[in-house]
Amino acid sequence: MIIIDAIADIFPVLLKGVEITVKVLLASIVLGYLMAFIAGFCKLSRNVIIRKVTSFYVEVFRGTSLIVQLFWFYYALPILFGWEIGSSFWAGVFAIALNYGAYMSEIVRTSILSVAEGQYEASTALNMSRFQRMRLIIFPQAVRMMLPEFGNYLILMLKSTSLVSLIGMTDILYYGDILRSSNLDQAPTVYFLVLVFYFILALPFIWLTKKMEAASKKGVASS
Repeated sequence: MIIIDAIADIFPVLLKGVEITVKVLLASIVLGYLMAFIAGFCKLSRNVIIRKVTSFYVEVFRGTSLIVQLFWFYYALPILFGWEIGSSFWAGVFAIALNYGAYMSEIVRTSILSVAEGQYEASTALNMSRFQRMRLIIFPQAVRMMLPEFGNYLILMLKSTSLVSLIGMTDILYYGDILRSSNLDQAPTVYFLVLVFYFILALPFIWLTKKMEAASKKGVASS
């Protein structure tokens, strides 16, 4: 009964953090996938400068810690450049989105390059422009190959939203830490429920990932 009473007390408090967690996640997904496609295509550009600049972005964000990037956006940029992000919300979103966007840009790039060479040759034979080849032939096939990894990154981004508590955002983990600090004996129950909350939020993405994997197994056209 003691555990049940503790859960009854803790659950509503953690529930207050769900809204922030979901908002950060949704904004990060939109911006993260946008950056992934932009950077992925830029790395395939014929312009050397565009490729070099994009490669620099990708390597910096893949080669440094997400926590450090989060602190950089929230603490360092305002001091160094006077650039006020505006809120901890956008600092968290930018850090998560740009970090995962860098990783996913490689998925975009390699998926496009993985389309069978015969598809390029066939579309060229049909006198298609470079843009038409990409839009009508190459990109639709590449997207199918991207789906499984894109689904996995949805779940990873959800888990990364817990880091925004480090800059004072009142997400699920933030309220969990508050409860734990006020009653150390409840720490196991508090963090067990935090895990449950994140797992429940992850369930739709787990289901979606399986659907994406099934879609990708339908294959692409070959040469």
